[in-house]
Amino acid sequence: MKIFLDTANIASIRHYSEMGMVDGITTNPTLLSKEGGDPEEIIRKIVKMVQGPVSLEVISTEVTQIMEEAYILKQYGSNVVIKVPMIPDGLKAVKKLREEGIDTNVTLVFSATQALLAAKAGASYVSPFIGRLDDIGNDGMSLIRDINQIFKNYQYNTKILVASVRHPIHVIESAKVGADVVTLPPDILGKMFLHPLTDKGLKTFISDWENLKKTNPSIKIL
Repeated sequence: MKIFLDTANIASIRHYSEMGMVDGITTNPTLLSKEGGDPEEIIRKIVKMVQGPVSLEVISTEVTQIMEEAYILKQYGSNVVIKVPMIPDGLKAVKKLREEGIDTNVTLVFSATQALLAAKAGASYVSPFIGRLDDIGNDGMSLIRDINQIFKNYQYNTKILVASVRHPIHVIESAKVGADVVTLPPDILGKMFLHPLTDKGLKTFISDWENLKKTNPSIKIL
């Protein structure tokens, strides 16, 4: 399963890219607005920094305007994926963009029927928002299981990109059910590194080594 960062923060992208953790980026107008500064410059930096797919979102809801925005966004780089809302005009644009060889990511997906329609339109990715479903008392992960089964039944090439991730358990469950990608905020990725037994074990190793050097001052390893 690939890991995308759901952010427009350059420092976070650089930090996790240096570890080899970032397979791609998803952004939206909200994330860009949080960073301040020139959004176009931020986008240029992200596209240059990340080798994998970078989802950039349109804000229009009418097919002609969606297409116009898509062409503008695509100029930022060959790895740009056009993020389109799950609406009828959005799927019209997805079909047209697919015919032109432009990858798309259908966002704001909350049902298996929406995912099926997006796949039929030719979406490269569908983004089910599992955290928002959990927030209203639904089981977000059951949606991922349903979509995965449908796509396998009919051999759709559309990839499942799990979005609105709230905690590391969402990541593990997504991997267990066979999602293709999970996109998560940097703070959630940071939590995935942590375990108290790791901290305890490292502290013990360091302490024991320091004691060993005290009793064997000739040690030259470290």
